[in-house]
Amino acid sequence: MADTGAIRYNEAVAEIEDILRQIENEEMDVDDLSDKVKRAYFLLKLCKAKLHSTEKDIEKIMKDFSGDD
Repeated sequence: MADTGAIRYNEAVAEIEDILRQIENEEMDVDDLSDKVKRAYFLLKLCKAKLHSTEKDIEKIMKDFSGDD
């Protein structure tokens, strides 16, 4: 698997959408299906982690900002 820090959120989403499009349009070879589903799962976990991290960062910033009064 690729380094999670090297994959940007938008790139991960675009890759997930591409995998889904291939599956929906039956463009994917059955032999590749398992690997692509695993890749999509990895990317979904990465997106979830990035969203969670961003949420925590924003909460910290907002807390620090409200304490600057």
